[in-house]
Amino acid sequence: MRRDPLPLCVYATVAALTWWLGPVAVAGFGALAFAGYLGAWRSGLRQSACKLRDVRLVLAYLAALTVAGAAGAAWRMFG
Repeated sequence: MRRDPLPLCVYATVAALTWWLGPVAVAGFGALAFAGYLGAWRSGLRQSACKLRDVRLVLAYLAALTVAGAAGAAWRMFG
């Protein structure tokens, strides 16, 4: 079984907490963490050390962070 990529979830959360410093970081870390958890899920990981536990919930959370970061970056750029 593949190792739990918990640090990637932590990095994405830290990026979300520093939203005002740069939504691009939120989108980038969110996407990186999403890719790590998706690979782990495909390799059989079903329980995460992340507070959400279920990898599907972690994936939904990271997808939301990625979309929110991209939307924030676009808003700053074009708004």
